[in-house]
Amino acid sequence: MTRLVVAGTDTNVGKTVFSAALAGALGAYYWKPVQAGLEGETDTTSVARLSGLPEEKLLPEAYRLRTPASPHLSARLDGVEIDPARLSPPDRAPLVIETAGGLMTPLTEASLTIDLIARWRLPVVLCARTTLGTINHSLLSLEALRRREIPILGVAFIGEENAETQSVIAQISGVRALGRLPFVAPLTAADLAAAFAAHFRRADFTETNP
Repeated sequence: MTRLVVAGTDTNVGKTVFSAALAGALGAYYWKPVQAGLEGETDTTSVARLSGLPEEKLLPEAYRLRTPASPHLSARLDGVEIDPARLSPPDRAPLVIETAGGLMTPLTEASLTIDLIARWRLPVVLCARTTLGTINHSLLSLEALRRREIPILGVAFIGEENAETQSVIAQISGVRALGRLPFVAPLTAADLAAAFAAHFRRADFTETNP
């Protein structure tokens, strides 16, 4: 039963576009537990537009917060208290869960996003940039996952090709490099699906025993 968490080394890494591509390739359900920022397109509506998934595969967020900020701050500004106990993965499969921000992004005043992932015990796909600084961010993120004994499926790189950086991260961490999603322009569902199929192996995401 394929159930995966898509997490990132930082915010704006490209998790949502990658999640749309992955969910579309798997025909999976998509769930964003906490949406922080409601102006314009939300992550769920972006995935709806880019994945080609039917509406019933797009599961409602547990929390929809107005301010585009760390969930703990956005919740405080909205006068909402996030209860991590409410954030249990839906009983659906295949399932792609996209987290907010980076692994160490505060979910509440007392808990981090990575604490929630540790409770789920689901395999993680770590999305990482290919630009300067990604080696440090990626290795720190992978170390944090390992310290909490969270299963890691692999790293999905996003951006222009940087073979040296991608190789170094995989070699030092010992974590599988799943592939690289290039920038797609125009960003349409069809072009994104084609880019994912050209750069990733679908089987790597369905054999989830890291």
